[in-house]
Amino acid sequence: MIKLLLVDDHAVVRSGLKMLLNGKEQIEIVGEAADGDEAIQAASVLHPNVVLMDLNMPHGKDGLTATAEMKQQFPDIAVLILTMHDDEEYLFRGIQAGASGYILKSAPHEELLAAIRLVAAGQAYLYPTATKRLMGEYLEKLKHGENTGTYETLSEREKEILSLIAKGYSNKEIAEQLVISVKTVETHKSNVMEKLGLKTRPELVKYALKKGLLQFE
Repeated sequence: MIKLLLVDDHAVVRSGLKMLLNGKEQIEIVGEAADGDEAIQAASVLHPNVVLMDLNMPHGKDGLTATAEMKQQFPDIAVLILTMHDDEEYLFRGIQAGASGYILKSAPHEELLAAIRLVAAGQAYLYPTATKRLMGEYLEKLKHGENTGTYETLSEREKEILSLIAKGYSNKEIAEQLVISVKTVETHKSNVMEKLGLKTRPELVKYALKKGLLQFE
């Protein structure tokens, strides 16, 4: 049985989700919350398997902050972001925060059910247009002969730093974690970007996602 916690600041949205999901096979709605603070408190009491998390909640913690804190405190809980934002920046910030999936509120009901079951089973989920966009950008680079990079050309240290950068750690935090200088981290980062033909942090996160370097608990 999938124990589901609903988090959205709009009561009507939560009511709609309850009407949609209640009674579906293997899904039990164990509670709801109107902001990130309530969500974390509810998770500590109700022990859900999956949290359906809105991003924009003006009162209390927003969805991204709540996701990051929830994953730190309850790493076994899968967070599925449900939002109206079809935006790359939100998508990758959600992944960096530890979300196991990202789906739009405009998605068909069957897709939402499938996403809930996938993340509950420990898998990752991205809505189809996001996956298509990522692959489209990659194929476009190939078409124009741009350097798409080879992961195998990276040293073990460079692979480690690539993973940490993609997960949202700052250069200083990486330096402290690996017991090296910030300057050394910056040098490795520059080498990684050059070898892989990347120019920005979002591009690096996309690459890490494609390579499976962002592990979902």
